[in-house]
Amino acid sequence: MANEKRLYVGNLDYGVEDDALRELFEQYGTVESAEVINDKASGRSKGFGFVEMSSQEEAEAAMEAINGQEHEGRTLKVNTARPKRSRDDSPGGFAE
Repeated sequence: MANEKRLYVGNLDYGVEDDALRELFEQYGTVESAEVINDKASGRSKGFGFVEMSSQEEAEAAMEAINGQEHEGRTLKVNTARPKRSRDDSPGGFAE
């Protein structure tokens, strides 16, 4: 079963860091983790991140409240995060 407490947050301003992302979601419940994804080569933000709330109810409340809202001049996109794909599941791989 997918982790429905984990949210994808897209269209973040490139200056947003983990702490600011956490603060944005804390008003809707307990944030277990908040991470802005950075480019490995440059270290710069990729403009999206993930937040894990302590319950599915809190995640749903945060998603409903924040999705489509403006933050730092950008309209945020918040959805339930899809599970990570393993490298074996990547497109272009060879089926046996």
